[in-house]
Amino acid sequence: MSISTANIHPRWSRREALQRLAGGLGLTAIANGATTHHTPKAKRLIYIVLNGGMSQVDTFDPKPMLTKYNGQPMPGGPPKTERVTGTLMKSPFEFVRNSSCGTEVSEIFPRLSTLMDDCCVIRSMHTDVPNHEPSLFMINCGAIQPGRPSLGSWLMYGLGTENKNLPGFVVLCPGVPVVGPPLWSSAFLPAVFQGTFLKNESEDPYKLIRHIKPQSSEAAQRRQLSLLDKLNKEHLAARPNDTQLEASISAMETAFRMQTEAPDAFDVRKESEATRERYGDNDFGRSCLLARRLVERGVRMVQIYYGNSQPWDNHADILVHKRLATKTDPGVASLIEDLKSKGLFEDTLIVLGTEFGRTPSVETGATVNVQNGRDHNSYGFSVVLAGGGIKGGTTYGATDDFGFRAVDKRCYNHDLNATILHLMGIDHTKLTYNYSGRDFRLTDVAGSVVHDIIKP
Repeated sequence: MSISTANIHPRWSRREALQRLAGGLGLTAIANGATTHHTPKAKRLIYIVLNGGMSQVDTFDPKPMLTKYNGQPMPGGPPKTERVTGTLMKSPFEFVRNSSCGTEVSEIFPRLSTLMDDCCVIRSMHTDVPNHEPSLFMINCGAIQPGRPSLGSWLMYGLGTENKNLPGFVVLCPGVPVVGPPLWSSAFLPAVFQGTFLKNESEDPYKLIRHIKPQSSEAAQRRQLSLLDKLNKEHLAARPNDTQLEASISAMETAFRMQTEAPDAFDVRKESEATRERYGDNDFGRSCLLARRLVERGVRMVQIYYGNSQPWDNHADILVHKRLATKTDPGVASLIEDLKSKGLFEDTLIVLGTEFGRTPSVETGATVNVQNGRDHNSYGFSVVLAGGGIKGGTTYGATDDFGFRAVDKRCYNHDLNATILHLMGIDHTKLTYNYSGRDFRLTDVAGSVVHDIIKP
């Protein structure tokens, strides 16, 4: 069933809006996917953000010409970048060609390079602004300024969740990425659709999720919640369009149900020692393992940020990328392998992205001491996709000979988000919400689905 949300009244609650749109089908039918516009290839999404700006020419976009002209000025003059840069700098890492599909990947991802038959690399990404905050807003919310709903919130609004006992949209990070909560906010969408953020700094679910351990018997809790529910409904009856209140009521209901299922779902210690070792005994590996456990249990979207602030922002020394990749590679590779072995890979979409790329030239500004790093680059970068209907063993688009600017089959953030929504069964032009006098959507007024990277 195809349902357009273009005419939703801005003051309707989600429940009222969905009931009106469904024509009597009710909330459950909608939440189970009645709003899809076509048959989805993916049911769930794991979005991994290497926040800080991963360098494309040191990871997924090999450039022989960069090696050939190492130490020389870029032809045509130095690139226009945020900071002062000098001559071209070759990658300090070798690239390894996958023996089957031929995709080349940096040696800093040894396990992931063997799985490129399952992956597509978009090498022609570009964005608007070479600053972390607006670029993070763009990949998450489809705009460079705050105040727009996040991708996860749009998915929750359009598709709902498959497991009422767990949050449908979970965000994991050992710390807080630059910008923080606005990156997983529901903004003007009903508040119930915002992401649930967890500082993934412990293996103990009772430390990871505060107040999840019951403080009284189940019977006593039910009596308390029954009274609270009655009072909340009376309050809501007097304020029928208060989505914040409705979200609070829903959150309390979910929190009560989570006491049963969450301690098991979030406890990675229940995995074998061998499994935990494969993912890596660190916060990022634990996040990848936890993401797998959550999507197994019906969580719609899990977003993973690599670390606090912007760890991939390596202005001074690009060799830091190798240390960061020692955590990334085992976690991502194990996630792909396990989803395949459990039969979940084909309908779970994995995105490995970053807010922008880095320059092919060395940064030489006064604030840099080592001068072996790269500046921000919004003109060209790479994103890796796998599972969920993605055509594996492929690359799409290209940057110029030095990896600075996307020149072939250029792919903008709106195009990527349109493709993600398409794979989830949603027409990005139809999933809209009327707010402040206009219809908003994740892709604003642009975006085209990249059909070339999708399986027939």
